[in-house]
Amino acid sequence: MELSSPLTYTGDPRTAADRAAALESAGLDAVWVAEAYGFDSPTIMGYLAARTERMRIGSAVLNVYSRSPALIAQTAAGLDALTGGRALLGIGASGPQVVEGWHGRRYDRPLGRTREVIELSRRIWRREVIEHRGITDLPLPPEKGGTLGKPLKLLTHPVRDTIPVYVAALGPANVRMTAELADGWLPFLYAPEHAAQVWGPSLAEGAAKRDPALGPLAVVAGGLLAVDDDAEAVHDLMRPTVALYVGGMGAPGRNFYHDLICSYGYEAAAAAIQEHYLAGRRKEAETAVPAELLARICLAGPESHVRERVEAFRESGVTMLNVTPVGADPARLIERVRGWL
Repeated sequence: MELSSPLTYTGDPRTAADRAAALESAGLDAVWVAEAYGFDSPTIMGYLAARTERMRIGSAVLNVYSRSPALIAQTAAGLDALTGGRALLGIGASGPQVVEGWHGRRYDRPLGRTREVIELSRRIWRREVIEHRGITDLPLPPEKGGTLGKPLKLLTHPVRDTIPVYVAALGPANVRMTAELADGWLPFLYAPEHAAQVWGPSLAEGAAKRDPALGPLAVVAGGLLAVDDDAEAVHDLMRPTVALYVGGMGAPGRNFYHDLICSYGYEAAAAAIQEHYLAGRRKEAETAVPAELLARICLAGPESHVRERVEAFRESGVTMLNVTPVGADPARLIERVRGWL
């Protein structure tokens, strides 16, 4: 099992990049850079490319609405060139509040758009001359306003013609498509004890259609990491994030994270979190997050317990443990866990 970490920053991303470089020296295999509606991730990934030498650098995630499929492919190819073949392209549909509220794009056909980005990116990296009819038409046809477009291929020669594509997916149809087409899967709020029940059928159905040339599906999941610290205090650090996603990332009936926690068996808690959060009662929403759920999505406590959690993630199918080290010496934590893998 490999080891990765999200790039965490609340202020200066250059400082966060310096920390990531230190974690590379401690044995980290990859770093993932989020975007949401904060700083864009490609700029930070380019800076990370210059600050690191070995570890892979991934987007987690670029949404498939705000950039064209060709631009997403170009971005991944550019990062791969800067890193000498260390890029990981993480993509996802995001959600309607971000796509419509921030990017001004209609949130429609998320699976079709994701599939199209995967297929077009791979063709672009192979430097094929692109002609495509779908959600995105290349070249733009006259009936859609096109006048001078002609079929093109990528101008530059990419370092690799097969950059690994990871998809952030939670719902059954999206997970099924991911298992069929992607190189890797990026679930969120992943509880190993529930993985087989919630996602097992979708993963199996997608795998049955998978091209053997892709190899096994990589699975990237984990959580807050702290060894020998007060586990409850670490779990409490995760409460605001769970409350935000379960309670605030979408309207009632249109929140993927709320649905996920319900599928774990926490229906009453999910309803309470959402009710409190949407009413502006943030602290009450955080308090409503079940302690059992926090214990399952984090890796915190005495060494024996954390090692058990690592094995639980491994046994559930995780191939890259994605952890956020908590404490004064994150590099030491990474070194310690690296030795258990």
